[in-house]
Amino acid sequence: QVQFVESGGGLVQAGGSLRLSCTASTRSFRMYGWYRQTPGNQRDMVAKITSRGDYTNYADSVKGRFTVSRDDAKNTMYLQMNKLKPEDTAVYFCNFGDGSFTSWGQGTQVTVSS
Repeated sequence: QVQFVESGGGLVQAGGSLRLSCTASTRSFRMYGWYRQTPGNQRDMVAKITSRGDYTNYADSVKGRFTVSRDDAKNTMYLQMNKLKPEDTAVYFCNFGDGSFTSWGQGTQVTVSS
C-alpha cells in the first residue's frame, strides 16, 4: 500500500510563500492530490495533478496563487503556495487524486498570520 509523507509547512505572514512536498513510498502513475482540513471541517481538495503533469485542477480559492507539480523520478509532488492568506491556514495532506484513497498521513500544518 502506498503511503504519503507531507512536509514543508510552517508559519508565514500573509502575502508570503511556502513550498510543500509530498513523498510517496513507492512509485505510482496515478493522479495525486493535495487536500487541506481545518478543525471541525471536512477535508477539501486543493489541487490535483496527473503523472505527466499534463492535467492539473485547482480549487477556485487557490487558482492563480498555488501551483502543483510532481517529479515521478523522486516519487514526489510539490505545492508552491504564493500570496498566502489567513484563510489558507490548515493541515495539508496529500493522497491519490482519483477518489480512491490510501491511508492518510499526518499532514503538515500551514499557518498564515495576518
